[in-house]
Amino acid sequence: MSDQEAIQNVIRVYFDCMYESDPEKARKAFHPNAKITGYLPDGFYEMSVEDFADFVAAQNPSPKVKGDPEVLEIVSLEIAGNTAAVRVRDQYLGMTFLDTLSMLKIDEQWFIYNKLFHVES
Repeated sequence: MSDQEAIQNVIRVYFDCMYESDPEKARKAFHPNAKITGYLPDGFYEMSVEDFADFVAAQNPSPKVKGDPEVLEIVSLEIAGNTAAVRVRDQYLGMTFLDTLSMLKIDEQWFIYNKLFHVES
């Protein structure tokens, strides 16, 4: 599997963690030291992976169970050695997000190491 395919698979797991309200998929997609940071309409948020996993788990019923549309677009993907920068547009909880994901390849496995999120609408 190419690095690009492996990264796309991690992005899919990341999206599915939110779409399915699955905290284990969040833990699988993110490096344990990752940070999730950005702005929601009510202000600034900074979370650890565990905070984010707990947040997605609390969304019940999940967007998938509610029948929300599955919207995920990889806007850009740039690989530089064992690092990558990925821009993703997705819909979650009624909002459209543009996420900037910094990724690392460790022991032949890709992880999201940093997520900056912006609400487009």
